[in-house]
Amino acid sequence: MDHCEQALLNKIAETRFACVELQLYLDTHPEDAIATADFNCYAETLRELMETYETEYGPLMNFGSSPFVTGSWVDQKWPWQV
Repeated sequence: MDHCEQALLNKIAETRFACVELQLYLDTHPEDAIATADFNCYAETLRELMETYETEYGPLMNFGSSPFVTGSWVDQKWPWQV
């Protein structure tokens, strides 16, 4: 895994964490307009980061919302094939 790929994965993890935390906050404070706006911004950023990763490196998951053909994750490099 090259440095750029790892940096992108780290950014995805950070942004996903922010989304989860904001969602938990919004569960108890649904009227907070600033938190809602922040959540929407982070969610859009996360979508864009994931789309960028999948375009550059392949699917992030072997199931779910990936736009790639089912099973294409098998053709990607395995962790031990650096």
